Amino acid sequence: MTMKVAVFRPDDERLDEAVELLESLDVNPVPDPMLAVRPTDETPHHADFVVLTSKTGVELADKNGWNPGDATVCAIGERTAATLREYGYDVDIVPDEFSSRGLVAVLADRVDGKSVEVARSDHGSDVLTDGLANAGADVHETVLYELVRPKGAGRSAEIAADGDLDAALFTSSLTVEHFLDAAEDRDIRDEVTDALDDVLVGAIGGPTNDTAREHGVRVDVVPDTASFDRLAEEAVARLHDEPNGEAQV
Repeated sequence: MTMKVAVFRPDDERLDEAVELLESLDVNPVPDPMLAVRPTDETPHHADFVVLTSKTGVELADKNGWNPGDATVCAIGERTAATLREYGYDVDIVPDEFSSRGLVAVLADRVDGKSVEVARSDHGSDVLTDGLANAGADVHETVLYELVRPKGAGRSAEIAADGDLDAALFTSSLTVEHFLDAAEDRDIRDEVTDALDDVLVGAIGGPTNDTAREHGVRVDVVPDTASFDRLAEEAVARLHDEPNGEAQV
C-alpha cells in the first residue's frame, strides 16, 4: 500500500507543486491546506532596508503599488527573491540560511542606526524583528496579510486518528497549531496527538520544530535547508528506510 503523507501548504500553486513532488517520490499525498490568506491592503513603508519574507507578501505589496525607492531589498529565501525579480524588483540580499535567524546573521553588521521595514504576515517570528532591533536597527513591521485556518481544514487529522497516516509535513509553526486546532474542533485532539507518535513528522525549520515540540509533537526530520522540497525528500527517504516512522533525530 502506498504511504500517505499529509501536506499543509496554502491552496494555490504551492500545494499543487507539493502534491506533484510527493507523487514523484512514490507516496500518496494527503493535501490539507492549513493556511488561507486575508490581505490587509497595507504597503511596506519606506526605510533603509526592506525585508520581504514570502512570495505572498511580494505579490500583495506589488498589487498595492509598492515602490522600494533606494532601499536595500532583502528576501528571506530564494523563492521570495525569485518572486521579487519576477515582479521587476531588484534583490540586494538573500541569506545562505533561508530563515529569520539567517537573515539576522547577514544584516546584523549592516543595520546599526538604520531603519528596517519588515513586511510580512501577522504571524511572523519575533526572531527577525528582535534580532534586528538588538543589532541597533530602528525596526518597523507592516502586516501585509493575515493567515487564517481555512474552513473545513483537518481531513488529515481524521486520517491520523484512524491510524492511516504515515507522515505529516509541517511547513510553519501556524500549520502545526491549525492542525491541532482542527483536531480539537473535531473532538479528536487526544487521539491525533497519540497517533502522531506512530507517524513520521517533518518540520521545515527550527521555529516549526520548536512549536511542534512545545505542543508535545515529536519531530523526526528537520532539513538543513528550510525548503519544502528538501523536507519532502528527506521525510520520504526516511519513510522508505523506516516504514513505521520510528527513527529519531
